[in-house]
Amino acid sequence: MGRPQLTLRIGHGYDVHAFVEGRRLVLGGVEVPSERGLLGHSDADVLAHALMDAMLGAMRGGDIGQLFPDNDPAYKDADSMVLLSRVAALAREQGYRILDCDCTVGAQSPRLSPYRESMRMRMAEAMGVGVECVGVKATTTEGLGFVGREEGICAWAVCLLEQE
Repeated sequence: MGRPQLTLRIGHGYDVHAFVEGRRLVLGGVEVPSERGLLGHSDADVLAHALMDAMLGAMRGGDIGQLFPDNDPAYKDADSMVLLSRVAALAREQGYRILDCDCTVGAQSPRLSPYRESMRMRMAEAMGVGVECVGVKATTTEGLGFVGREEGICAWAVCLLEQE
C-alpha cells in the first residue's frame, strides 16, 4: 500500500515535409548530404517533429503546432534539437520520465543508414536520455506514394513515458 502507483503513457507522432530546393536536409538533428532539403517554418526536421509529437501525445499535451506555432517568427528556421530539448524538459516538469522512443523515417532517397547512429545520439542528447532509449530506422516505400515519387519525407515515432 505504501508503494507509489506507476503510470505508463504511450504517444504516437507522425509528420510529413515536402522536398524543396535551396535548403539543407536535417533529420534527427543531423545534416544529411542531399541536393534538396525539406520545406518548413523551422529547420523542417521531420524526424524530430514526429518524436516531439509522440512525447506530447503521451503527456496529453497537444502537438508541436500548438507549442511552437508556425506563424510565430521566433521559430523561423529554429533548430529542432532545441525544440526537442524543450519538450523533454516539459515532460520532466510534469513528472514524466522518458523510458523509450522508437522512430521510422520514410524516404526513398537519400540513403539514411549511414546517419542512423548519429541521429540516435543527437536526439538522445537533446532529450537527456541514454542512446539506448532511442531507436531510429529508415524505410523506402518501394517507389509508392509521395515518398516513392521523392516528393517528400515522412516519419513516425512512439514514445513511452512513466509518471509516478
